[in-house]
Amino acid sequence: MSNATRPTTVARHRPRAVAATAGVLAFLGVSAVAGGASMAGGVGAPPRDWLQGIPVIDSWVVPGLVLGVGFGLGSLATAYGLVRKPRVSWLRPIERLVRHHWSWPATIALGLGQVGWIGLELAFLPQPSMLQAVYGTVGVVLILLPLHPSVRGYLAVRAPRA
Repeated sequence: MSNATRPTTVARHRPRAVAATAGVLAFLGVSAVAGGASMAGGVGAPPRDWLQGIPVIDSWVVPGLVLGVGFGLGSLATAYGLVRKPRVSWLRPIERLVRHHWSWPATIALGLGQVGWIGLELAFLPQPSMLQAVYGTVGVVLILLPLHPSVRGYLAVRAPRA
């Protein structure tokens, strides 16, 4: 192929680790929206007497909103960001600070939040659940996958040339 017929743009291959990260975020997002809606709506919420040991919380509405909006919609928006890499002007200061697309620190923050959420559940809820092991693992995966070199490279933000 001669230089005249070569394409001028190069499509960037999405690494498997990026696709895996987006998949984990989508799993967390969909399940957290469903779980949060269930908790906030009172249908399928844990027993109300479990709230007795939790300071400041007297219903499942607030935890349901945190779960559904924070972890659910937050994870879905971050998965979209990983896959499509949209530019969001008000997030540019974060990108300049971390030198990665905003979805990179958002993924790590969601992972840290998820681990913290599970830690609070283990500390305050009277009955451990297998779901805590699953979602604790999801949190750890969301902390570690963005550190993979292929994810870091794919989401790196190049400094503009002077």
